[in-house]
Amino acid sequence: RYLEENMHLRSVAESARHLRDLDPYIGELPLNRVHLGTLEGFIQSRKQGGVKNKTINLALSVVRRILNLASRLWCDEAGLTWLDAAPLIQMLPVTDSRKPYPLSWDEQRALFQELPDHLASMCLFKVNTGCREQEVCRLKWEWEVVIPELNTSVFIIPDEYVKNGDPRLVIFNRVAQSVVDGQRRSHTEYVFTFKGKPVSNINNNGWKAARKRAGL
Repeated sequence: RYLEENMHLRSVAESARHLRDLDPYIGELPLNRVHLGTLEGFIQSRKQGGVKNKTINLALSVVRRILNLASRLWCDEAGLTWLDAAPLIQMLPVTDSRKPYPLSWDEQRALFQELPDHLASMCLFKVNTGCREQEVCRLKWEWEVVIPELNTSVFIIPDEYVKNGDPRLVIFNRVAQSVVDGQRRSHTEYVFTFKGKPVSNINNNGWKAARKRAGL
């Protein structure tokens, strides 16, 4: 029900992923047995898998939101809420986040040389435009607007694909323009693809392996 009522939100796909990950741990439980104690198995499993507390908290926040709705808004045929009261779901302390680290030119060059070609192109475009990861992954040719007076083009990303909900104007420098021109025959719909399909995210196993080989 939560997903059905929130299909208009840009974050609904992320919520669905969190619920899918939670399903093996609490999917068979009635709502009144979902609490921090029964979530402990999920929390420990994610920690052992190297998942950061911040990411675990995102999943817990979805559970907390659903339990609050079940105790305050969602009612059955008799007009009673699905839960008498929502349990307290405490977030984990975020003490394990990796600090931001600016790459030097030499480090960037070393990393890009280790990346698979499709990721290298995406990253080169990203650092030369300032686009977010998903803006690059979902970039479509239909969003390109040619500017003949300047012998170049821009992309206008629709608001539903931008985090703040406003359309995004992407202006190219020479490097970004070169990357785009190099992708023109790769796919009819998406600018960046791998084996004929759009790339779901940049920070994948290929990225992590390249980062390790580059010594970063």
